[in-house]
Amino acid sequence: MQLTTYPSAVGFLAHTRDVLQQDEVANNLMLGVALRLAAAPEEIKSPPYLATVEHDGVLILAALMTPPYPLTLFRTEQVETALKPACDLLIHDLLSHGWPVSHVSGRKPLPEEFARVWTELTGSASHISMRERIYELRQVIPARPVPGDLRQATVEDVDIVAQWAVEFFAEALPDESQADARESALRRLKLGEIVLWEVDGRPVSMASKSRPMQTSISVNLVYTPPAWRRRGFAGACVAALSQRLLDEGWQSCALFTDLANPTSNSIYQKIGYQPVCDFDVVAFDSYAT
Repeated sequence: MQLTTYPSAVGFLAHTRDVLQQDEVANNLMLGVALRLAAAPEEIKSPPYLATVEHDGVLILAALMTPPYPLTLFRTEQVETALKPACDLLIHDLLSHGWPVSHVSGRKPLPEEFARVWTELTGSASHISMRERIYELRQVIPARPVPGDLRQATVEDVDIVAQWAVEFFAEALPDESQADARESALRRLKLGEIVLWEVDGRPVSMASKSRPMQTSISVNLVYTPPAWRRRGFAGACVAALSQRLLDEGWQSCALFTDLANPTSNSIYQKIGYQPVCDFDVVAFDSYAT
């Protein structure tokens, strides 16, 4: 069994891309982030952790982390019996090189299985901090008619987009840092990723496209301020953006939801998003040295 780490996403993708693309939507986080790292290395502020564990040339485990975000894992299902020694190798490498692993994420039940090995080796306790579900849309079911229209956001919208991004992360992903919210918003606006739903010229909801892959693209950063909720704006915004992406030639759209939020799960299913798999985030206490 061999662990390999990679100085760049190009080498990592050479060993993982074909396997990850076999189920693009389920693997959209790891694959999408790796493709972005490969395409725009100048955006990287700190080196990412990129690793694979292989046995006789067969991929068993893949890991990607861009600190301070969680370590994201993928495993090849048919070699499940080799998972524990693969996790051993990976954890020893992370610890020996001082990588700051506070959370691990991946398709259920992989994060919990990895966490059990982590606890055996470090003595650190863990708990599930978020249960998510990945959805896929291939055809939009029109949202119920609501006032307003979709508009492409521009750099002139940076203040409101940055503010809403901060509020989104504080509410939906409090463990993830947004210290560079304005810089991130400006970058995404320049790339044309963010759209707004406007009513009488006033933005009331936003969404973004992200992580383009071979045939699928993700929708994320869906946020409606509390004062504008329960009026159908988020559903209309996501439906319109999803239809735009399908019209551009993408075969499907992928989307994450928090299973603790039944409202958002219901909204997305009503416009055509179908469940694909569950995705857990496990948090670690500080490990013993």
